[in-house]
Amino acid sequence: MNSHPLDLGGSAPGEAPHRPLAAEAPLPGHQGVTLSSFMDDMPVGALHRFVVWVIGIGLFFDMYEIFLVSSIGAALQNEYGLDAHSLAFKLLLASAFVGMFFGSLFLGSLADRIGRRRAFLFTLVWYSAFSLLAAFSVDATMLVVCRFLTGVGVGAIYPVADSFLSEILPKEKRGRMAAWAYTTSYVAVPLVGFLAVWLNPIHPAGIAGWRIILAIGSLGALFVLAVQHRLPESPRWLLAQGRADEAYAMLGRFAQSAGAPMPKRFAEPKTRQHPLSLAERIALLRRAPYDKRYVMLVVFHLFQAFGYYGFGTLAGVVVKSRGIDVTGSTLFVALSFLGYPIGSLLSVPLLNWIERRTLVIASLISIGIFGLGFAYSGQAALIVCFGVLTTCASNVFSNAYHVYQAEIFPASVRSTAIGSTYSLSRIMSSALPFILLPVLTQHGPIAMFGVISAALAIVAVTLRAFGPLTTRRSQDEINPV
Repeated sequence: MNSHPLDLGGSAPGEAPHRPLAAEAPLPGHQGVTLSSFMDDMPVGALHRFVVWVIGIGLFFDMYEIFLVSSIGAALQNEYGLDAHSLAFKLLLASAFVGMFFGSLFLGSLADRIGRRRAFLFTLVWYSAFSLLAAFSVDATMLVVCRFLTGVGVGAIYPVADSFLSEILPKEKRGRMAAWAYTTSYVAVPLVGFLAVWLNPIHPAGIAGWRIILAIGSLGALFVLAVQHRLPESPRWLLAQGRADEAYAMLGRFAQSAGAPMPKRFAEPKTRQHPLSLAERIALLRRAPYDKRYVMLVVFHLFQAFGYYGFGTLAGVVVKSRGIDVTGSTLFVALSFLGYPIGSLLSVPLLNWIERRTLVIASLISIGIFGLGFAYSGQAALIVCFGVLTTCASNVFSNAYHVYQAEIFPASVRSTAIGSTYSLSRIMSSALPFILLPVLTQHGPIAMFGVISAALAIVAVTLRAFGPLTTRRSQDEINPV
């Protein structure tokens, strides 16, 4: 293959300037490497690592927000005089997840319209602003509203991040490097837990500790200001929009950072790419093989929330139901949350060693088993042990399915497919306090985790029946249309 020294357009601050790629545009009818195959086979470069780092930090604040109320819930009960089984407390637990539903449903497809980069930055600023506003809540009603609006931004960012990572990472490193981004994000989970242990009981300068915890979650907006000019756009998305010159120029930035010589010519796509309308995106998702994959994700997200968010949201209530005081229950939950970054770190090699569909199913089974162990445990050491094992399995599961769901749809509809189905997990998560708390109250923690295990079994069977294999396969091979 002939090559030339790379000097393309689209440079970032601190990078060498590039020339536009007009002379190197793909020729009609030329048979050779495509933009997609070149990105799949490219070595990992500094720009790949930068995007992974940026998305990891952005998702750090996302996970901080998701697990925040679980960690400060006991303090909020005391602050506003809320009973654990009152409607007001359930609304407080559910409000952010209801917001996530609307964010995933209506903003999750934003990245298919305005691009991965702009959508990622917009959603991060959105939820940072409302998290800061929540810190100034004057009553429980204002806090519920602010948590709902924070959830709108949080719900939109994961579909965007999944799509972004899937499109820019080479196929051999896709799972492992995406897992590093998710691992970075999950450091926030035990952090918010231990911040709650430290700050919940105190009022520095007369300010309730839980307000400080909320304010810390707004720092993501400052991060956006620091990275916005250097963050690249996805070349696959640009090409899917018919913006070929920009796509190949952006591809040049990735190739230069990886030390990969660009081919002089690329194969012309079989059909001229153009931005798809919502109706066209829906029509594509109704065609084989994406129709079955979409239905599979619908079932998947309806029931996977029971295992992942059911434990994360209600673990503190379960521990407190055993008669352990507020400080003790918060500490137990914080220790259990250590399993989130540990499990995420464990997923890094596992995503390379094990087929992703198999890894998702195996981790689902583990969540069910360890969750039941948590429910049966009566001693402090066993509660923490099974709590850590449950959260550890949860994040092997989470990382594997986030990588997996982004691989099984083409770039033109990827964010739309993920956002619309992912929203179902958010609305189900908002309903969990209303579904699982009555079971916990009337029948105990064993019955509650039995319900969770049954939901996870439905997910595993559906995924095994309809989910394709993806590990080490190119995007073109996985998505033939």
